[in-house]
Amino acid sequence: MTVTAQTPNPRTLGAPVVSLAMPRVRRQEGRLKNVPVSGEKRVLLAAPRGYCAGVDRAVVAVEKALERYGAPVYVRKQIVHNVHVVRTLEEMGAIFVEEVDEVPEGANVVFSAHGVSPAVVSEADDRGLHAIDATCPLVTKVHREAVRFARQDMEILLIGHEGHEEVEGTAGEAPDHVTIVNSPADVDTLEVKDPDNLVWLSQTTLSVDETMETVRRLRAKFPNLQDPPSEDICYATQNRQGVIKEIAPKADLVLVIGSRNSSNSVRLVEVALEYGAKAAYLVDYANEVKQEWLDGVETIGVSSGASAPEVLVQELLDDLVDAGYENIQAVMTAEEDLVFSLPKELRQDASGNTDARALGGRVR
Repeated sequence: MTVTAQTPNPRTLGAPVVSLAMPRVRRQEGRLKNVPVSGEKRVLLAAPRGYCAGVDRAVVAVEKALERYGAPVYVRKQIVHNVHVVRTLEEMGAIFVEEVDEVPEGANVVFSAHGVSPAVVSEADDRGLHAIDATCPLVTKVHREAVRFARQDMEILLIGHEGHEEVEGTAGEAPDHVTIVNSPADVDTLEVKDPDNLVWLSQTTLSVDETMETVRRLRAKFPNLQDPPSEDICYATQNRQGVIKEIAPKADLVLVIGSRNSSNSVRLVEVALEYGAKAAYLVDYANEVKQEWLDGVETIGVSSGASAPEVLVQELLDDLVDAGYENIQAVMTAEEDLVFSLPKELRQDASGNTDARALGGRVR
């Protein structure tokens, strides 16, 4: 059920329960002008939005590794797909690399939230690296499913974007058994070894609707296709798309805070347009919003991808208030309180005492 709530501070409703205290960006007050429109200006603020438990765990893991071992700490790929998060951690002493062969032998390296293949783990071992695995537990679940189905000698149809780090990691668990299916259109030309011995898995950050359409087409072509034991698309991805579906038909404009290499953030823009928003844009920072986007706009929907820190949403709301959008209404479709334990190497401090943040986050 959708609840539209007016509260004394609607700006915080639906914000992540756990959130890294990212620094603010210096804001230029009055950058957006308050230009009259024909009706009342308002913001529909998505709840939930922003950080998921897996992202929070990964980002705090890098921060705690820096506290525990000192700089530099190396990170394979971006720890999460967000420009502001990566820049902030770089300033703290993290060094981001593409592959572990760029990491000095014996150094500390963190594997990103998107997961890695066994080949990457083996290479890190060969180089004597102290590896900390910050893979999201929900991604790890998909990895384990791939291993289990491969052991049963099943052919795995992995729905996901070829080249995405998560897909590479999952496929690497069972390379001889995995075929990647990029989109529903791929199904028409898909060939398999045994149509009676198939199971599908998916990348966790896809569009729910598009994934289900791909599965529908796969099942029409391969009636004996088996389902995974539980849904692979993560709760946060589904929840953020769900609230956008509620907001989009009412919005003249939807603004999503997130980076362009963030699959789940890109999907939010696509879902907004598909479900009726007149326009939708993805921005890393509030200062990327253009004045002309607001021309004639009465209702603006605001959300953020699962790797975008809440501070960036609040900066966007500040700019929209300058432009006359002071009426902020939270639209809530789900509540989230999930947290994940930190990697085992980081649950205690250097003295061996259990760290107060062993569950990975900070209560806001």
